[in-house]
Order: sequence, then structure tokens, then C-alpha cells
Amino acid sequence: MKKRILAVATALVVTATALSACTPTTTIVPGSTVRVAVATALTSVNASTSFGRSSPTNADVAYLTGTGFGYYDAGYARVDDTSFGSAEIVDESPFTVRYTIADGVTWSDGVPVDAADLLLSWAANSGSVNTPGFDDSAFVDPATGQYTDDFPDEAVFFDGTIGNGLELATTTPTIVEDRSLEVVYDSYFSNWRLALQPGVAAHVVAERALGLPDGTGDAGGDQKSLDAAMAAKAALVSAVVGRDQGALARLSRFWNSSYNLTALPGDPSLLVASGPYRLTGIDADTVTLTANPAYHGDRRPTYETIELRVSPDPQEAVDLLAKHEVDIVTPQPSEDVLAALVGVDDVTVTAGSEGTFEHLDLQQANSRSGVFDDQRVREAFLDVVPRQQILDELITPLQEDAGLLDSFLLRPGAAGYTEAIADNGSREYAETDVDKAVALLAEAGVAKPRVCILYDPANPRRVAEFTLIRTSAARAGFRVTDCSNPDWEGLLGVADSYDAALFAWDTTRLGPAAASAVFKTGSKLANFNGFSDPEVDKLIAQVEASDDDAEVTKLLTEIDGKIWADAYGVPLYAYPTVTAVASSVTGVTRSPLGRGVFWDAWKWAPAAESPSPG
Repeated sequence: MKKRILAVATALVVTATALSACTPTTTIVPGSTVRVAVATALTSVNASTSFGRSSPTNADVAYLTGTGFGYYDAGYARVDDTSFGSAEIVDESPFTVRYTIADGVTWSDGVPVDAADLLLSWAANSGSVNTPGFDDSAFVDPATGQYTDDFPDEAVFFDGTIGNGLELATTTPTIVEDRSLEVVYDSYFSNWRLALQPGVAAHVVAERALGLPDGTGDAGGDQKSLDAAMAAKAALVSAVVGRDQGALARLSRFWNSSYNLTALPGDPSLLVASGPYRLTGIDADTVTLTANPAYHGDRRPTYETIELRVSPDPQEAVDLLAKHEVDIVTPQPSEDVLAALVGVDDVTVTAGSEGTFEHLDLQQANSRSGVFDDQRVREAFLDVVPRQQILDELITPLQEDAGLLDSFLLRPGAAGYTEAIADNGSREYAETDVDKAVALLAEAGVAKPRVCILYDPANPRRVAEFTLIRTSAARAGFRVTDCSNPDWEGLLGVADSYDAALFAWDTTRLGPAAASAVFKTGSKLANFNGFSDPEVDKLIAQVEASDDDAEVTKLLTEIDGKIWADAYGVPLYAYPTVTAVASSVTGVTRSPLGRGVFWDAWKWAPAAESPSPG
């Protein structure tokens, strides 16, 4: 038996120098396949919509099939991808950035990636072309989280990642050259380099939404197809620049919903890719990615095929590894899972923790029962959430040094964390206080309030958390009911669906960007519970405008205190992690950020074909 159990420090630090010691492999091994177990199904190939963001697998696939100006490595450092292009400040006032795509970058059908693709991304993710005042919530199916068929034909509404910085670019960008787009921001913000990335292909969206001639084809297709694709791009640019409401309405509806899928679409143009891999197969439990022959950037892969095996049950994922049906698993740890992994031959198991953290959010607006509109009721409920019991029973057996997470924005070991938790109000909820909860409910004039909690019923740990919360809250008179749903991700933020939600933040972005995405008033990106505080909005604006690490930490600390004071909810614990990799695969590391093991999947290689890791 070959067995190595490795412990990884919670605060993982990887320097740029250490990363550069490995030169990316440029040769694909013919016939090579690596198989990875994932916990959620693929539901959309547009990971920028609200529905698309609901499954981590959507984001993983988008990351592997897409590209952009850069990404974050496992040590939280930004890596600029100059093989794709460059981003540079061309004017300080107004703050203007020129994004330029490198020559030779194409979609997998041979059509160039250019300024039109960036312009579509701006239109979709800035909110600037949306119909003013339009509220999409009335047209979301509460059972699925997708838009209903009666979404109004005349409405222009791109359901994009508004809150990631592009909302500050309210002026229509300027195409300087075919491959360059200049974006004027209303104010400076620190993540400008990565704020604009191409998403789905502009020529495909324009052709299908506007009923234009088909310009898609095989990589390096004929001139007629290329001409049609470029004409479609020109039509899209004209619609955005000219604010053609009719065309924009059709473009937005197609962009929002046409990429939602559970099987290979009849229209293969929906799957054109710009990154190292293409999506080539989808069935009930497997997603297949194949190396993209049109990709010539720095992230060229070694494995010809990556297969994602959907396995929500952690124990099942371990069984698949033991049967050699998958090569990489990252199951949610439990005592049973760890014990099972020890019995699997020829794998390396790495234990640690990651940036993802579990939390309980209380709906402050549009909740199912409306009880949490009153802050006193929110405080009462938080007084009976058994945080320490949840940690002791569910996490400590897996990670002996685990502790309660007492900040929404800072992490243990990070600068300012110790100072922040000393006076941010988290100590008020370190232990349950039934008497205080009863007194607050009496003051609010609320008797036996009903609280329905949304969570994933397939997740054993969440089921246990729900049970512990229900039992504890009953002591103060709360009637906690079950709003669990297999499609829970798509229901986040959907009005009248639940009163509280148990889930985890998938930390794809770092602290400052997360503050805006989650806590900024009206953020469509991740403000699911209707939190709104003008003072927090002002502080977030200061965070976004600062490049001073010390100032950012100070501002995040102040924001953290205000969130606790509002009885927003409670963070519970940072996720313990376990990663098991078969000995046949080399180069697999895990980032504490959202993409996990996939963050540098292009460096994976078959053991017999790969040099030693750098």
C-alpha cells in the first residue's frame, strides 16, 4: 500500500517565484484522461448569470473553458495572463483602463476574441444598458431559480455579475482598435485589472438572438463563416453603442437563459470556448472537457480530457476513487470519509482548510414569514443558534484546532482579524442565551415565530446543522421548519422562498471585492438577504478606492462591526478540506479560493509523462 497523509497549514502562502519554477507543459498526451469527482451538477455554461452562479461546477467549467487577463493563484497573488492580453491605465481622471486582447486569441470555432466580446461582457455585467427600474424578481420561478416564459419581451435586463466593479463604468466604453476597449470608470477601484473578462461569445449571442446568418464552424473555418461572425459582432456593437432597445432586449433574454442546460445542446455554437478546454459531453452524471486545439495561450494543458463525475455524496466519491472510477476527489470531510480514505491504496491525501466558510443568513426583506424584518427578532434568533455546539460536534472531530469564525470579512491569521473580533460584536453570540432571546421576542410582541431554513438536503453536515439549530431555537419558542430543496442554490435571494439560509461562501474573490458583492445595497451578485446600510455602502466605496492594505483592513474591520450590529446572521466555521489524488496523476494542488483543485488544472499530468513538480 502506498499512502501519504499530508497536513497543510490553514494559511497557505505560495510566492510568485516558487510558482514560476514550473514551466507549463505544452504537449498534450494523446488519449490521456483525468477524472474528478464534483459535488454539484452542471446547469449552465454562462456562469455570470444568477442561475449560472448557483453551482460551483458551472464556475469550474467556465474557468477551464474560458480565459482572461489574469487569475489568482493558491497564495492569493494575482497572476497576469499576458498571453491573453493586457490591461493598462491610460488616464487617471477620469479613471480609464484600456483592455487589449493579444493577436491570435480566438474562439474554438476560429473566430477572433476581440473588443466586441469585451463590450458584451461590459453590457451584461455593468447594468448600464438595463431598463431603469425593471425588477426581474417577479419573473423568477421559485422552484428552479430560472426565468419564466412570461419574462417581458420589451425589457432590457442582463442578469449579470453586477457588483464586481463594472457597475462603476456607467459610460459606454470605446472600441479603440478591433482588439482594444477603453473603459471609463466613475471612480478608481483596486480590482480594475480583472474586472473585465470575456464570457460567452459575442458573435454567437448576436447571431442567435438577432436571427443573423450563422458564422460558427470548425476552428479555422471558411471565410464566409468568418465574415458572418464578424458581421454579427458588428451588429452587437451597434446595438450596445446605439442603445437599440429592441435588439438589446433580445440579446439580454438570450444571454440570460439560452445557456442553461443539462445535456449537450442541439446548437453546438453555444459551447464555443476560448480557454484550454472545450465542453464536449454532458450526461446524467458526467461532464466531459476536451483540450481546445484553437487555444495557444500560456495555460496549455497536458491531459487531453478532463471528466467531471457528479457525486454529491462524499462517501460515494471516496468509493469511486477506491474503484478507480475517478482520480481526484475533494469530498466534504467527515470521520467516516477520512476513515474510508485511509483504506484506499495508491493515493495521496492532503488535509487542511480553505477560504470557503459556512454561515447562516437571515432574510431582511421578502422572506417567507416576514419575521426577520424586525431586528429584535433577528437578534433573538441568533441568540439561540448553537455555534459552539455545531463546531464541537461537526468540525472539531475533523480538525482538532478548528475554532469559531468570528468575522464576515477577515480570516484567522490575516492582518486585523484578532483586533476585529475583540470588539465587532461577535462575542455576543459566542454562546446561546435563551433568556435574552425570550425577552427580545416579548419586546417585539412576537410569539412563537416561524422560521423556515433553506439548505441542501443532500449535504449530511447541513442536515445536522439544521437539526441542532431547530432544537436549540425551540427553547426560546421559535418554530423552525424545513425549507430544504435540492435546487437550493437557484433559490438564494428568491422572494418568499425561505426565512434563513445555511450555505457557504465560495471565496472566488478576496475580501475587498467580497464586501461589495455581498453587503453592498442592491448588489445582484451575492446580496441575497436584502441587507442595506448606507454607512456600509460608504465604507465599501472607500475599500474599492484604496490600494493601501492597512487602510483596507481598517475599513473591513469597521464594516464587520456594522454587519454584526445589524444581526445580519452568523459565520460559523472555515471549511476543513481533504483532497485525495491517485498516484497516476501529478501536479495537483488546491487553492483556498473558489476554484479549489482546478485553479491550475493545465499543470496536471500523467505520472509517467510528467517531470517532478516545481
